[in-house]
Amino acid sequence: MSELKEKGNALKAMNAKDRKRAIGDIMMNNAMFIIIAIAIVLIALKEPAFVSVPSIINIINLTAAKLPIALGVGGCIILAGTDVSAGRQVGLAACIAASLQLTTNKLFPEMGVQAWYVALAAVIVVGAILGFVNGFCMAKFKLHPYIVTLSTQLIIYGIILLYLQLGTNSGQTLSGMNPAYRELITGELFRIGNTVVPMYVLYSVIITIIVWVIWNKTAFGKNMYAVGSNEEAANVSGVNVVRTIIMVFMMAGALYGITGFMDAARIASVNATTGLNYEADAIAACVIGGISFVGGIGKVSGAIIGVLLLQVIFTGLTYLSVDQNLLFIVKGLIILVACAIDMRKYLVRK
Repeated sequence: MSELKEKGNALKAMNAKDRKRAIGDIMMNNAMFIIIAIAIVLIALKEPAFVSVPSIINIINLTAAKLPIALGVGGCIILAGTDVSAGRQVGLAACIAASLQLTTNKLFPEMGVQAWYVALAAVIVVGAILGFVNGFCMAKFKLHPYIVTLSTQLIIYGIILLYLQLGTNSGQTLSGMNPAYRELITGELFRIGNTVVPMYVLYSVIITIIVWVIWNKTAFGKNMYAVGSNEEAANVSGVNVVRTIIMVFMMAGALYGITGFMDAARIASVNATTGLNYEADAIAACVIGGISFVGGIGKVSGAIIGVLLLQVIFTGLTYLSVDQNLLFIVKGLIILVACAIDMRKYLVRK
């Protein structure tokens, strides 16, 4: 509130011309939020059920499901990079988690249902290893993040296809998972009226708090921002740039693994398309929330706001019975406009 008051006082102190320019800058820098707010109001007026309690809870649930991957991608973007392999990593993690929780296991017939924590540990380790590969290639060989993660995206997709061919599965969808595993993720946390808030909302909150602490209260978090702001300056000041980049991508990989672990139980079936285009949603959410591609700028709260607003828009469009294929166009436009606004802010600061 004090910050808003200071800005208000600063506007009052300006002459008419400067005030008009300042208001224009504020409108331009927050154009995405304004557009989304207008869209929400129009959707709510046309479809009042959009702002009903079940709809709001559904939006919160979807936000919780997508938040871990957005936080992982957000860390990569803060490094002035990106990770287009994120969705496929989620898909691989979902396949691994599901294969360890099948009541009738066609992939590994000799293996029974494993404990949920074995599946969770497996997907976190696999995600961290994939993150290590991404980070190592960038940090050691100075390869562009897009090229590295595009390559691993294709490699991981191939691994998923081969994995689903194991045993007698023949590439089929994995379903029929352990009820206890599904209950762990989708079981009732609490109920509002007749609408259930599932357990994974709590897990997402816990993960978000942990990531916030890492980003804001640890030396690693400070190093991440320093490397993203200016890699050479960070190196000169004593930051281990290589280790920082690798650790950011390993943490991202672990978060993708957790997302896949939750998704396998949440959706209750896993196939080769699981996780497809998740990275597009995550990138869009991050740029909407102010995590900048120029590096060194971004907050956990921004990722939360971005994911929430994105789910609000997609849910609203569903209420309007918009063709689902048009959502790809909407996502692309959101990323393009948000990145353009972000770049404008950067050029103004320069």
